[in-house]
Amino acid sequence: MESYQFINNKNLEQFHKMLSTKIQNGFVIIEHNEKLPYVVLSKKKKEIDHSLQLFLTCTTLGFWSIIWLYQIITLSKKKNILVALDEDGNLFEEKCLLK
Repeated sequence: MESYQFINNKNLEQFHKMLSTKIQNGFVIIEHNEKLPYVVLSKKKKEIDHSLQLFLTCTTLGFWSIIWLYQIITLSKKKNILVALDEDGNLFEEKCLLK
């Protein structure tokens, strides 16, 4: 039973536009399917220069530690996301858990 009738060219253009934006932001395609339009993307964690962060924290009397902590939480994790079109042609993005 085929239920892909609600996916049109406009929705596919939005899908490909979002996909190209994610790739420009550093994501890499892990898995791709054209029949059921979905893509699994991954972004490697970024390295943080802790010696620079410590210097900035000392220079700003500790205020930079808030930014440093934010960078540790957000940048030091590998990110996997799923970008897809559902049966109604709606574009969505979700965090993805991989093995």
